[in-house]
Amino acid sequence: MIDSRDIYVLAGAVASQREAPSLRELAAELHVDHTLVHRALGRAAEAGLYSPASRSVSLPAFEELVVHAARFIAPAPRGALVAGGPAAWAAAPVSSRIREAGGDPPPVWPSAKGSVRGQTLEPIHPSAPEASAEHREVRELLAVIDSLRAGDLRVRKVAAELLHDQLAAAGGVPVP
Repeated sequence: MIDSRDIYVLAGAVASQREAPSLRELAAELHVDHTLVHRALGRAAEAGLYSPASRSVSLPAFEELVVHAARFIAPAPRGALVAGGPAAWAAAPVSSRIREAGGDPPPVWPSAKGSVRGQTLEPIHPSAPEASAEHREVRELLAVIDSLRAGDLRVRKVAAELLHDQLAAAGGVPVP
């Protein structure tokens, strides 16, 4: 059964798809143990989301999974006000397409080093903030995924369009 760790690993693999990193390299980029990556990709292969032979993610299947199931597999309720880094629709690239109305605090990944005060949004994996800080592609893909996990209908619609565009740029989803 696919879980939040698998979505996190697949997102890292999608973000690195042009380079096709080894399992150990992907694990290092995502700041997780290589056995977690190995098991996640094994489950993804069983579900038809990953091809071990080509070491690539099925981008159309990944898009369908994230758009339609991420909020059920890895729900992201918002919590207390804390300092942190912008997440979901408060982070690029979603923030360029979504304007917050009213005085609602933005979603943030909690961090003592955070520069934004907002409402806690737990990352899809505890290592996500560290990996995001080092890799723009991972950060942007996780912002879209968080928007799909935690956003309202308007946010999810914009995030789904952005995900489609990101995957099309990665070379696996035909642009209509």
